[in-house]
This record gives sequence, C-alpha cells and structure tokens, in this order.
Amino acid sequence: MFRFANSYLLYLLLLVPVFVALYGVASMRRRHLLKKFGNIDIIRTLMPAYSASRLRLKFTLYLLAFVCVVFAAARPQLGSKLREERAKGVEMMLVVDISNSMLAEDFEPNRLERTKYAINKLFEGLQQERVGLVVFAGEPKVQLPITSDYRMAEAFTRRISTNLVAEQGTDIGKALELATLSFSSQSEQSRVIVLITDGENHEDDVLETARMAKEQGIKIFTIGIGTPEGAPIEIDGEFIKDEEGEMVVSKLDEQTLEQIATITDGGYVRATKQSIGLEEIVKSINEMEKAELSTIRYEEYNEQYQYFLAVALALLLLDSFILSRRNPRLKRFNIFREHP
Repeated sequence: MFRFANSYLLYLLLLVPVFVALYGVASMRRRHLLKKFGNIDIIRTLMPAYSASRLRLKFTLYLLAFVCVVFAAARPQLGSKLREERAKGVEMMLVVDISNSMLAEDFEPNRLERTKYAINKLFEGLQQERVGLVVFAGEPKVQLPITSDYRMAEAFTRRISTNLVAEQGTDIGKALELATLSFSSQSEQSRVIVLITDGENHEDDVLETARMAKEQGIKIFTIGIGTPEGAPIEIDGEFIKDEEGEMVVSKLDEQTLEQIATITDGGYVRATKQSIGLEEIVKSINEMEKAELSTIRYEEYNEQYQYFLAVALALLLLDSFILSRRNPRLKRFNIFREHP
C-alpha cells in the first residue's frame, strides 16, 4: 500500500508552472533588452561565452530538484507488511435501541443522546476488547462490525439516530439474533452483548433468542434506560399520541430485561441520571475468561523520501559542474550543440 504521509505538501507542485512562466518572461525580457543595443546576431559575436542552452539546462535541473524535494517532504511510504497483533480480550456487541421511545426526556437531553455519551465514554476506557454496534427499532441494523479501532467506533456512535432504520417499533429479539451472528470465530466463550433499551418489547420471541444465545456461550448484560413512571415522547416539537388522542408515555419495562440477563448468566442494571451503568458491566466483563484475539494492521511503513532526496542532491551536484558560460577549452566538443 502506497501513501504520502504529508500529502498536503504536494500542493507545492503548483509552483512548477509558475516558475516556468517566470523563466519564460525573464528570457523574453533579456532578449528585448539586447535588441535595444542593436542587431542580435552582431551582439552575439561580442559575447562568445554566452550560452542560452546552458541556462535552460541549469533551470531544468533546479526545477527537477525542487520537484524531488517536494516529493521527499510529502514523505512517500510503502506498507512493508501486514502486522498481526495478538491480545487477550472480549468481543462486545453493543445493541442500542433507537426507537422513538428513546427520545423521551426523562434523561437529559433524552434517553438516546445520554446513551451515546455513555458509550463514547466507555470506548475511552477500553484497551484489549473488540467492539461492534447494532442499532434497532422495528428492525435491526449492524451499525459497526466488530473492530478494535475505538476512534472509528466513536465516530459511528455519534451518528446514531432514530432515522437509521425505516421501521419503527421495538423488536429486541431480532436485534439480539443479529448481534449473536456478528461475532468473529476467534472469540468463542468470550462474547458479550450489552443491550441498552427502555425494555418496551413489542414482540414475544425475545426470551427464546436469549436461550439460543446462552447455548452459544454468549452473556447478555442489559441496561434499562428510563423511569418506571415514564415520560412523553416529543418529535419535531409535537408529542406522540395514540389512536384515542391520548399522549403516549414511554415507561421502563424492567421485567423483560431482567429475564434476558438471568437466562444468559449476565446482569441487569437500571440506568440513573448520574450513570448509565456501563461501568458496572465492564467490571463484570473484566472478570470473564479472555480469548486470544488477533488483529491485522497496516501500521508499518517503509519511508521512501530518501530516494527523492538523493535524486535532488544528484541534480544539484550536476548543476554545479555545468557553467552558465561556455568553456573555451571544451569548445571543440560542443556538448550542448550550440552554434558559434
């Protein structure tokens, strides 16, 4: 893999046509000034040492040296090899509810934004774990496959919104099923799902999905975000109402979340306004048996700038040996094919 570490410096190459234009203007001005003294052919006989072709060659050498220096400063690099890193850790799939009920404001500024903030704080403290992200409402979607790149994970977390899925609702079962299929083959017995939702499941297959996860050795930790008394849901400045015109109030359903955690030997935490509960879950995860996880990286590069610097130095050295005027001792060789 080839790249420039300082690619922005390549914009300096835009100066090349500027230098060529300035050289052309200077040559035309020199010729115009000579014409003021008389006939050019006669004047040339009075300047036997003058050599226009030598000046052009020296300018060309300077210009090529400048181009090489720019390429060297941009630091061309080649990927030397794929580097495999091995570390013991856990694969963690975060399953986040993005249904409209997560817009309830019993958490500031609302449940979903509070969840996104807590997840990004979680990424700041991870070291060896690999993480993935599934979002769901009426249907689930893999927002981020399993990765050890926490910066990428933070970027994808910031993009979470209720608009990521077309179908509204809350189907926890499908979301958990998709999450169980998203782990790598390296992480057997070291797999964790962290489900963050208000627990208002609209389907009845969630407990069966939890049992299937248990058979695969996956532990599910659940976080209930919301309050038992609930809060109304506001979208675009208007509160959601049911078919009878009554305001919809989203309440936390802890019973389902506790059952999911119990079936899979995980744990349930109710989020508070001070803490979502991820810290408590991470402590439990740290006590789990770790699997040996390998990651392939393209982080080792071979610097290639030295070759461009060597060419630039060679061009400048060659320029130092070329005189801007003719050498009478070498006149018979006529290296530059100049007319006497």
